[in-house]
Amino acid sequence: MRRHPDLAGSALLWGLQFAFLAPALTLLLVTLYDASMSEVGWVIACYQGAGFVAQLVIPAWADRRRDYLLPMLAAGLFTIALAIALWFATSLSMALVALLLLGAPAGVGGSMLFAELKHQGAGLQDVTSVRAVFSFAWIIGPPVATLVIGSLGSRALLVAVAIIALVNLGLTVHMMRARSRRTLDEPVLAEATAAVGKVPVGLALLSFVLTGATNAVAVAVITLFVTEHLGLAPLWAGLCLGLCALLEIPVLVLSGRLAINRPKFPLVVVGSALALLYYLGLLVVDSPWMLLLLQVPNAVFIALIEGLGLAWVQEIIAAPGMASGMFMNTRRVGSVLSGVVISLGSAGAAGVAGVFVVCAVLAAVALVLLLVAGRMLRTA
Repeated sequence: MRRHPDLAGSALLWGLQFAFLAPALTLLLVTLYDASMSEVGWVIACYQGAGFVAQLVIPAWADRRRDYLLPMLAAGLFTIALAIALWFATSLSMALVALLLLGAPAGVGGSMLFAELKHQGAGLQDVTSVRAVFSFAWIIGPPVATLVIGSLGSRALLVAVAIIALVNLGLTVHMMRARSRRTLDEPVLAEATAAVGKVPVGLALLSFVLTGATNAVAVAVITLFVTEHLGLAPLWAGLCLGLCALLEIPVLVLSGRLAINRPKFPLVVVGSALALLYYLGLLVVDSPWMLLLLQVPNAVFIALIEGLGLAWVQEIIAAPGMASGMFMNTRRVGSVLSGVVISLGSAGAAGVAGVFVVCAVLAAVALVLLLVAGRMLRTA
């Protein structure tokens, strides 16, 4: 990361933008536009769908041009435009149009950041260190966003997001002026996937979709699990989420060092296996201290999948923009799938605990898919 300080700074700013807006979006839709929970669900589903398309189209364009800073600059401009549009929107339909036309392309900034990192020839340790900066942003972002909303109102959060985006824009312009003009000889996606086979790449991405879905589910229902199933105060849920995010940072840094000059895939498999261990552990947890202890495998699982998983995907899909965009899309699709998991898992007699039964099954399937993909890639 010392060789890429500008990108590390940009990662902090992009992380803060997402950490400010993503958790508070539901609250903004309800408080500013009087949306019902049903309407919120439809708006977020449409927004995620538009973001999915943007994460395919824009990275493909960037790969053809071998330019990832220009899309980053555009994403920053779209972020500012989104904040302004949401400020002046007077109805939910206007907010939806703003999210589709402005929010979707704005969300590509993070994947373009990692694509530019790869384009500059960054090593694994750089990738995992920059990803650790994202985790740090998510530790401080939601509490600060809550403080801003509580002190100054919901619209004030939009001002904060716009200010962060403006600073990030200035940093991106600086990077565009300072970057070298060298051109890296990188194959496009069609050539890269042809070399390893589209089927194993697809299986690997599907595995990440499933683990991403389980992670989204766990974050969404942990408070309900703590209060209703374990009979504990909501504070314990906050402690779990905070401890997990805090542990991710050293794990990301250490895993980056550990995997230098070593294959990344075995550690990615370990991360997938720890996901299964975490959800099985939640099925037998009977104390708050055991719940906190389970955040260790949870943090390692998230760090290995999010850090080394991204680096590994950038190896098997040589086009940096498409690799980063498709990896980010696995989390987006997983978030959409999480709603189905919550509905199915909580429908039985086990209640909220049944959600983690489904998570354990999905984690097991994800592990099998990953192992099959790895075997096919080794024999390709």
